[in-house]
Amino acid sequence: MILKYLRFGISLGFISFMVGLMVIAMIKKTDFYNTKISNLNFIKNENFNKIIGIGVIKWIVKNTPFKFFNQTIKIDRRVNLVDLKFLRDEMTKSEIAHLFAFLFPCVFIVIKLYNQEYLFAFIILAANILMNLHPSLLQQQNKRRIDKLIAKFKN
Repeated sequence: MILKYLRFGISLGFISFMVGLMVIAMIKKTDFYNTKISNLNFIKNENFNKIIGIGVIKWIVKNTPFKFFNQTIKIDRRVNLVDLKFLRDEMTKSEIAHLFAFLFPCVFIVIKLYNQEYLFAFIILAANILMNLHPSLLQQQNKRRIDKLIAKFKN
């Protein structure tokens, strides 16, 4: 039974990736995207990022087949300001897509909680956090690093 819940939670996580990509394609050129959500920064403290395991997610993304998912988010040793701005924009799109992908399974979580299927809801939530929220927080951390590099180039 738990295995069934886990398969559903992981499947829902992958489906939510597609939902996030569709939503970002629809809102990318809107003022809401450009002014409101493109500069989100939930966690500013690097120590807290370590505590919640962002480093583990970073390792997973770098050393597993997940590294092949978004090939535009790569940095070469020699970069210029234009490359950094492009990289930051790609990271922002990925971050926002993961945030919307995080919201999609929340509907299922609420339904499962309403039906008093607490274990099922918890497993969906755990899979959703690992597959969508943590990667979004990783992108925010990387964007902060990119912003520092951009500031150095401008000075």
